[in-house]
Amino acid sequence: MGLIRAGRRMLLLSLLAVIAFAAHAQQRSIVVASTTSTEQSGLFSHLLPAFTKASGITVKVVAVGTGQALDIGRRGDADVVFVHDQAAEEKFVAEGFGLQRLPVMFNDFVIVGPIDDPAGVKGRDVAEAMRKLAASKSSFISRGDKSGTHAAELRYWKAAGIDAPAAKWAGYKECGCGMGPALNMGSSTDAYVLTDRGTWLSFKNRGRLAVLVEGDTRLFNQYGVIVVNPARHPHVKTEWAKAFADWLVSAPGQGTIAAYKVGGEQLFFPNASTR
Repeated sequence: MGLIRAGRRMLLLSLLAVIAFAAHAQQRSIVVASTTSTEQSGLFSHLLPAFTKASGITVKVVAVGTGQALDIGRRGDADVVFVHDQAAEEKFVAEGFGLQRLPVMFNDFVIVGPIDDPAGVKGRDVAEAMRKLAASKSSFISRGDKSGTHAAELRYWKAAGIDAPAAKWAGYKECGCGMGPALNMGSSTDAYVLTDRGTWLSFKNRGRLAVLVEGDTRLFNQYGVIVVNPARHPHVKTEWAKAFADWLVSAPGQGTIAAYKVGGEQLFFPNASTR
């Protein structure tokens, strides 16, 4: 009987060890609040499996506009933010909500619109394009969601000397939506849209839309990663969050970003070591 009890006890201990190990494995996960562009471009589907394979840490992504992503970080509802509005990111860190901001990669913004270009915006100068759009009263779809793309749009209106979106016209529509839905609205209504190039390259429902404005240095679009400050939110999984941020800027992470292509075109360009 003693041997049977001892065997049962060993079996119970073994089962408890397996359960504890499984529970520990399940806990090796983080929440990343990021932009719709990193999600809808397909980058995360390419990037995250490589990180999980290297680290054993799984990642849950909450894909929203940059402003919302930073708010999620401020509330402590994410371990990491991975976004693209440098001024807002630096403010987030300065206010004590995040640790060091690390530049990760870049692409650029473009203005897409009807291929016949009724507003005559085609060219390099984004400010001139915005002036022509406002003068023509052509249809324009704004994200209107405090995202990094929306913040860029407002900068370009300002550069054009136009008070937007306060000075709206009938064709100016704020969708309060992600980049993919905004492009779908533009495609269905033959409207102009400011978009990041990564989402555009992966977007299939283009209709009559084409890239019309590109190449202006002001269209540069930098992405950064920030670990949420555990001093503000002690429950943040700092060790694993830092592992994610460090991997993104490491040679393997940067190489994985560079390797992501759609139709043979690279969508994001790693620059952790240069900025």
